[in-house]
Amino acid sequence: MRRPSPQSNQPAPPFNALAARRLRAALGMGPEHVAYGMRASYGMPYVTPDLVIAWERGVASPTSPELTALAGVLWCSPAELIGSPRTLKEHRIARGFAPEDVAHAVGLELLAYQRMEERDEWRGTDRQSAALAELLDLDLAAFVTITGREGKLAEMLRSAVTTRWQAYVRPVGKIVPLDRRVLERTLQELHQDYQGHMTATLSWGGGGKDSSASGEDFLDRIVEYFWTTVQRYTG
Repeated sequence: MRRPSPQSNQPAPPFNALAARRLRAALGMGPEHVAYGMRASYGMPYVTPDLVIAWERGVASPTSPELTALAGVLWCSPAELIGSPRTLKEHRIARGFAPEDVAHAVGLELLAYQRMEERDEWRGTDRQSAALAELLDLDLAAFVTITGREGKLAEMLRSAVTTRWQAYVRPVGKIVPLDRRVLERTLQELHQDYQGHMTATLSWGGGGKDSSASGEDFLDRIVEYFWTTVQRYTG
């Protein structure tokens, strides 16, 4: 029986199993070669071909140290093995930085940075936040998410589309630093989409549970719709 990974109690980053399998195949390597490389070069004696196969089948996911070692064996960056990163830690791993690299670059004590990462709660200053965004190459949507502002943005957007959108241009702008005209067009379009969607649903179904559920689905995905609309106006 395989000996458990000593890092098995650590949360695993989102893992792209298909990418790992394709990269290995492209190098002409078998699972046994990957396992050997991780044992010999990265000091992970517990890694077996069966464990590599489990990762590639999505049965298990490598921890952060395992993913970094796997990327090294497969001659790729950790980002190529990670699904869409969401948390501060996942973005750091995707860029191949150690915690001390990020802490030093943004001007934080290592322990202070590690606490933020563990709690998924960024508390840096504006200057530190700008340095973080540059270091990790964060787009605005990712920056809003990892700095803990997505929940507040969702709340503002729901209010904007269900009431008067004009009243929320400034509050949303404080969360998302975009050109005012872009924000106005985006909020107006989302408001029209939501109101038109609700009106059409009511006329088709006569109201009731269907219209309510449809409206809730739109509101649940409001942040997604917001970034898609912003991209059209800025891209």
